[in-house]
Amino acid sequence: MSITPSTTGYADVNGLHLYYETYGSGAPLVLLHGGMLTIDLNFASLIPTLAQTHTVIGVEMQGHGRTANIDREITYANLATDIVALLDYLGIERAAVLGHSMGGGVALELAVNHPDRVSAIVPISASVSKDGMHPDLLDPSTFETSSIMPTAQDFADFKGAYERLSPHPEQFDAFLMSLSGMDSDFAGWTDEQLAGISCPVLIVQGDNDFTTVAHAGVMLAKIPNSTLAVIPATTHMQVTRRDTILLPVLEQFFAAHPGV
Repeated sequence: MSITPSTTGYADVNGLHLYYETYGSGAPLVLLHGGMLTIDLNFASLIPTLAQTHTVIGVEMQGHGRTANIDREITYANLATDIVALLDYLGIERAAVLGHSMGGGVALELAVNHPDRVSAIVPISASVSKDGMHPDLLDPSTFETSSIMPTAQDFADFKGAYERLSPHPEQFDAFLMSLSGMDSDFAGWTDEQLAGISCPVLIVQGDNDFTTVAHAGVMLAKIPNSTLAVIPATTHMQVTRRDTILLPVLEQFFAAHPGV
């Protein structure tokens, strides 16, 4: 089932011409995609149901989808300030934030350093430190054989969406390389910062994800008021496609926190 956005537009924030689209009505819920993904590639199967109870705001972050890249390092801190500026632009004081992979890191950054702007976060397939990453991600010799990696079709979808939507479709290879530095520079968050998160948190990941299940348990222990859902037989790229499992989990989480 597909759904047409209620609105689409661009917000000029922090030097970006930031693309967003909205669906439905209710409490605001911001969706933040993973690296090399778009709103549609990441969340197409979730939006129709989420829009029945929330005003869903899909965003395409710096260099992704319809949002052009700029001469600025892509970091969780920078991307989080863009989302805060978008909320200001839309006149939204606080929103729940659901993010996958890179988007999950942005959700965590918002909860740590912009706590007054988030009502809840759902970091999916995210980690809070480098040691949470699956060993295969650090070993290039496994990239073509590891079961956790995106498939050839996934990479074709990344490239196809970039060439179709990007204001600069010729920059795909260069942009892919620039994103690789994001993981190498990732410092994570301290135990004290994680302990200071004050909003409800639902940690979600696949059991064959880029982040290890053991690390998800560490996140659960370090983040107060958090819960954990591990989706079985699921890789990094499949988590947000498991709508028949993920949507009921999200429904239960939101029901437990009225107004979120």
